Amino acid sequence: YDIVMTLWILGYLGFWVRQLHREFLRAGSDVMQAFTFYASDDKLANRGNESSSKHTCRGINEAACKLAREVADEGNALVAGGLSQTPTYLSGLGKKDTQKVFQEQVDVFVESKVDFLVAEYFEHIEEMEWALETCTKSDMPVVASMCIGPEGDMHGISAGECAVRMAKAGAKVVGINCHFDPFVTLEALKKMKMALDAADCKVHMIAQPLAYHTPDAGKQGFIDLPEFPFGLEPRVCTRWDMHRFAREAYELGVRYIGGCCGFEPYHVRALAEELQKEKGTLPEASEKHALWAGGLKMHTKPWVRARAGRDYWEKLKPSSGRPYCSSMSKPEGWGVTQGHDDLKQKKAPTTDDEISQLKKRQKINE
Repeated sequence: YDIVMTLWILGYLGFWVRQLHREFLRAGSDVMQAFTFYASDDKLANRGNESSSKHTCRGINEAACKLAREVADEGNALVAGGLSQTPTYLSGLGKKDTQKVFQEQVDVFVESKVDFLVAEYFEHIEEMEWALETCTKSDMPVVASMCIGPEGDMHGISAGECAVRMAKAGAKVVGINCHFDPFVTLEALKKMKMALDAADCKVHMIAQPLAYHTPDAGKQGFIDLPEFPFGLEPRVCTRWDMHRFAREAYELGVRYIGGCCGFEPYHVRALAEELQKEKGTLPEASEKHALWAGGLKMHTKPWVRARAGRDYWEKLKPSSGRPYCSSMSKPEGWGVTQGHDDLKQKKAPTTDDEISQLKKRQKINE
């Protein structure tokens, strides 16, 4: 009975993972990135996480690649295997141990025959270079994106220098993912482009920002905001924000345009619809609605029908709808990064006493 139930649960979960991939495929995604974010054994065994012992890095990554490929084949999309920063690096365990973590994932991606690798969500260019050194040995194309903003990485390396170092380390595409909203991300990418041009580095660029507005975030982005991670909904970007982002990113020269945390299929659809002329096609999901709110022409209320057009939505300044809320937040000011004792990882679950100590630290930082 236990075996039957386990197989049923795995099949049920597999259905929903496929469906999530499928929704993004229909929305216009050209790449199915396997859901392997942070799926390394050091992260899967960190602070009470039992996934490493129950499922293993290899088990999770193999399953993720298989599901991504199944859906990609439905729409002639590519499959990417992704790896990210590690607790091993943050704990200061050195290059050899950190690259061992990367190699375990790369081995699975090669065996699974993904189309290319993505090294993403790195806060430190040093660790990114270690990851690229590992990835490029596979002879597969490698995309590299850091989770940094205009201020650069967490050790003070500028965004421009990070871009050049990623390119020189062998990445075919370089840029930014996560931590910041589309427009803060574009500001950082402008710095990257200037540095790449000055260094005569011929690479493509990638932008995969958050779907949350972060104009008030600090150097470490949205994870410093008090709303992170379970109160971010008031910051969600509209589909019209995504139209603007797609156009500005394309005009900057970015050709790998997508999203990270907070992105829903309708956000990706907006990117694809904005660039329909450049792509030569509309996504399948666009069959379900009229572009630029054209469906509102059928609305019963005349003032709503008047909103059926691009001009209205491009000029809209949305309100939050939350009485007495401030327009911006004060980011957390912990100021710790790789090499600090607070970031050393462990397998044991976090204790209530440790949480109490962290709360005291939080009040001091405020």
